[in-house]
Amino acid sequence: MSLTPDMPAVAPLASLAPGFPDPVGDAQTTFRAVLDAMARPGRIARVTAVPGLDRPLSRAAAAVLLALADHDTPVWLDRVSAPALPYLRFHTGAPLAVTPDKAAFAVIGDPEAMPAPDRFALGTDAYPDRSTTLVIEVETLSAGPAAGWRLEGPGIDGAAHLAVTGLPAGFVEARAALAPLYPRGLDIVLTAGDRLAALPRTTRITPEG
Repeated sequence: MSLTPDMPAVAPLASLAPGFPDPVGDAQTTFRAVLDAMARPGRIARVTAVPGLDRPLSRAAAAVLLALADHDTPVWLDRVSAPALPYLRFHTGAPLAVTPDKAAFAVIGDPEAMPAPDRFALGTDAYPDRSTTLVIEVETLSAGPAAGWRLEGPGIDGAAHLAVTGLPAGFVEARAALAPLYPRGLDIVLTAGDRLAALPRTTRITPEG
């Protein structure tokens, strides 16, 4: 990660993509969508409040950050998502985290180059919430019995099914390796276009097929 804290705080105003049309109402709606996704792993939510933003953030990723990030939540950006820094600083006031372990949120635009899980903040036994939430941009998200992952754990009645494309080989295994650290760990929001799904640290993934 080559970003430095002395990068410009904002781009020229005219070049910035718009944020929420209704900052309060849209933020609340998106916040509820993320909470619902976390409470019901495997369920896909659609977020359409951000008008026309596709690069370097999907509409869903932008909405999540507009709703959750603020001046108290440092955000780490990988090389693909780094051009979003002026947008996020202008609309959220979130400071830049120069290293992944200092981030409240980490945006992964290139999952193939994603840092190892232990490079992010995993929280502590006393304060497990002091961990990084990963916002990972993927190619596609779909749900249903024919999906590629079986999900089990809190918030799931029996099992849920989720198919994700665009994650690196070994993602499921690397995430599972954090399970013995519970209550420490990482919560993940997967985003694709205007869709999002969540993988709380308590969710177990079994690949199917």
